[in-house]
Amino acid sequence: MPEVRLVGPNGEQVGIVKIDDALRLAAEADLDLVEVAPQAKPPVCKLMDYGKFKYESAVKARESRKNQATTALKEVRFRLKIDDHDYETKVGHARRFLE
Repeated sequence: MPEVRLVGPNGEQVGIVKIDDALRLAAEADLDLVEVAPQAKPPVCKLMDYGKFKYESAVKARESRKNQATTALKEVRFRLKIDDHDYETKVGHARRFLE
């Protein structure tokens, strides 16, 4: 019978248990059994409320996006055949951007 290393809902180590026992413990606690490290020997599973975990990770991602600084790229283009007035207007815009 395959076994997994079980981590409790508060991060405590339960130990190495059979998958059936881990599923039973998850059902008794009304939690989900989530595999967090499949490459480990034996694989590591955690008892958690998966819906709550997904919601909290989405909130964290939203907060990190909100706190990112957005940069604005402003450019002024000059063509070869630009009129003097247009040139002065664009130079004025560039000076205001830089100030």
